[in-house]
Amino acid sequence: MKIFVRALVAVVLVVVLAVVGLLAWSSMVLQGDRAAAIDVWSNPAISITSTDHSIVMTPTREASGDGLVFIPGAKVDPYAYMNTLSGSVEQGLTVVITKPTLNLAFFDQRPLSTFTGDAPQVDKWFVGGHSLGGVRACQLADSADVAGLILFGSYCANDKSGSQLAVLSIAGSKDLLSTQAKIDDAAPLLPSSAEFVIIQGLNHAGFGDYGIQPGDGVATIGRDDARSQITAAIEGFLAR
Repeated sequence: MKIFVRALVAVVLVVVLAVVGLLAWSSMVLQGDRAAAIDVWSNPAISITSTDHSIVMTPTREASGDGLVFIPGAKVDPYAYMNTLSGSVEQGLTVVITKPTLNLAFFDQRPLSTFTGDAPQVDKWFVGGHSLGGVRACQLADSADVAGLILFGSYCANDKSGSQLAVLSIAGSKDLLSTQAKIDDAAPLLPSSAEFVIIQGLNHAGFGDYGIQPGDGVATIGRDDARSQITAAIEGFLAR
């Protein structure tokens, strides 16, 4: 009996340590650049609401009626994507950036309606994400309410080739994490109409404002230029 109790205590201890370790690891996020976020908060063309599960960015001028639920990359501060997506909001797009469970998209099993409910005025929804957030977005794109998919340095792991989704994949030529080879290998999982855009000089971390990411390439494009090209790609995609 004593052996059994000791074994049980050992198992419980291992589980507790594993949980504590996971919580500690997941809490160590790549922090967003404060100055970049403040620029967006002070932008009169954008209204921002922060909830316990999302950051909602709406245009203060007439909205287009389109909305994007955007999922951050693994362990990246959701606020790090505000500046990148702000150009599209200025053009009329409503953006809801999710705050993933434990900062990891795959632990977040909340339905898409959790986030679309934050902007009931939107008529047509798109879903997207960066890196592993994009992989999760591909799964959420199964919803009948989703018109299209927007990927930042990402690709699908599930087969969407037979769907009617409109798809935009934006890649960076200096991205050494979601490399062009990986994106090309996964391209057959997307509809044949998928649009692919490569931004020259952009690396993986350049899709957000959170500094250097281990294993990434070195960007050779300025942040403002990258933001402008990303905005143009999204606007062209939505217009079509």
